Amino acid sequence: MKTEVSTAANFVARLLRGTGLLSEEQLQQFRFSLEEALGEHYQHHWFPNAPCRGSGYRCIRINHKMDPLIGKAACTIGLPKEQLFSLLPSELTMWVDPYEVSYRIGEDGSICVLYESAPPSDTNQTDSCKDELRIGRSSPSKSFGMMTCSS
Repeated sequence: MKTEVSTAANFVARLLRGTGLLSEEQLQQFRFSLEEALGEHYQHHWFPNAPCRGSGYRCIRINHKMDPLIGKAACTIGLPKEQLFSLLPSELTMWVDPYEVSYRIGEDGSICVLYESAPPSDTNQTDSCKDELRIGRSSPSKSFGMMTCSS
């Protein structure tokens, strides 16, 4: 879980770094606080043998409202939620699942994979959560694409 949580926190911190409005010290404190909050939040909702189980609970979401875990981390560096909201995309979804971290900007954006690893061979897991999302979508409103993004 540590790698997945760290990947998610680093991604949000990189989005904030791109604004140029926060110091490196603030960004490090934000990242540390977000990692801590995510780790605590996911503690009893992490199922490596069934990675999609609990995926909705682990979803980080900004949709014209700030995700409370990101907001909590922002408070530790004195960044008001209103300012934080203006610095991040107004629509961001990030899935933090065992063996995979992916995100989408906008409701109809492509899903980008930030981190992906193979589950241990002793698990029965076959499809990733993003594959289940894609397969389970009965009638997408627009064309649906996925791409892998590396940093």
